[in-house]
Amino acid sequence: MAVPVIDADLCTGCGLCVDVASKTFEMNDEGICEVIDPQGDDKETIQEAIDTCPTEAISWSE
Repeated sequence: MAVPVIDADLCTGCGLCVDVASKTFEMNDEGICEVIDPQGDDKETIQEAIDTCPTEAISWSE
């Protein structure tokens, strides 16, 4: 099963992923996005968050 992963080195903390898929992503205390529930949103919504990320910090992992 594919799950979303964050490359913390690429994340700039813009928060667009949280705006799109708030059940899957949240910002941590350092201002970096993290996955809180890999199945929190449907795959299409998570893919939209991946596509929205300006630094391409989010991807799918098997």
